Amino acid sequence: MSNSSSDVIVVGAGVVGAACAYYAARSGLSVTVVDRGPVAGGTTGAGEGNLLVSDKEPGPELELALLSTRLWRELARELPARIEYEAKGGLVVASDASAMAALRKFAAAQAGAGVTAEEIPADRLHDVEPHLAPGLGGGFRYPQDAQVQPALAAAHLLRASGARVRTGEEVTAVLTGTDGRVRGVRTAAGELHAPFVVNAAGTWGGEVARLAGGHLPVLPRRGFVLVTEPLPRVVRHKVYAADYVADVASGSAALQTSAVVEGTPAGPVLIGASRERVGFDRTLSVEVLRRLAAQATALFPVLAGVRAIRTYAGFRPYLPDHLPAIGPDPHVPGLLHACGHEGAGIGLAPATGLAVARQLTGGEPPLDLGPFHPGRFAPAA
Repeated sequence: MSNSSSDVIVVGAGVVGAACAYYAARSGLSVTVVDRGPVAGGTTGAGEGNLLVSDKEPGPELELALLSTRLWRELARELPARIEYEAKGGLVVASDASAMAALRKFAAAQAGAGVTAEEIPADRLHDVEPHLAPGLGGGFRYPQDAQVQPALAAAHLLRASGARVRTGEEVTAVLTGTDGRVRGVRTAAGELHAPFVVNAAGTWGGEVARLAGGHLPVLPRRGFVLVTEPLPRVVRHKVYAADYVADVASGSAALQTSAVVEGTPAGPVLIGASRERVGFDRTLSVEVLRRLAAQATALFPVLAGVRAIRTYAGFRPYLPDHLPAIGPDPHVPGLLHACGHEGAGIGLAPATGLAVARQLTGGEPPLDLGPFHPGRFAPAA
């Protein structure tokens, strides 16, 4: 039986777990990362790599996103260029004058929170995105939006952390002492010991919390992405319709789709986004793909003649109030949570990792973590 020891064990080798490992190691802690599958084998590997502020209203999540935006820029300088960090900006488009007025109001509120947004009148949209459909009502460009290749970002964060990474080992128990304090985890390969365990298990975060005697109501929210054949750069920004913001904030379990279209440095165009709560059902939905294709070609008619070469599905780790759980479990000393980021985990990963590292070492939090405290979900006594 293994009896490996470290200062902290991170459960989850996606981008959030990798960021926790990176900042914990930079704080002087020894780190072990354990995952039931490969690096970025869950939600991270099925993501588009979005680093967004444009879709967030003023409040705690936007503050977390703005901090992460600054940290991603730093990481882009520190990590290899192969993470494909691209500060291309986002463009939110309105279908008509009424939708444009709503976007204008939304952007004005964001400006007070530190977001930069430039109004693009309808007659200038084609200067920004030449292949957009005619007749749109205008839009707002968000220069702070960016993109990374998420699996590469997770892998390079882990490599730079120097953490011991154990893949293919499912955590079957969170070990606690007679005083109830965490002392490590158990996997099929044996026991791993540490005085702190970070739950960065994404959609499985609720299960890891349960293993420790805690409670987090994390649910999977399925989404599909269409990938086109490689193209010249026909889409310059991340472009999405205004109703995408409402879909992100919705708590509905029903299917929702709203056009999100973006090019990549390698050439393929990524097309999303869909949301529905169907458990962990990976069944291919032709209806979802049909909707995504129709909405994408309505925004960019040039895509109508382009082949889609593959599609993939992923599960966003959903919490009922749409905010992640970041911080110590209220009932299990030594257990910290870093999960429930839904579709924003890649963008929010660095700030989450930095916040967890500060909590592990007793440092000053980088922002107010009260709204993210896992105790907000604790069952009533």
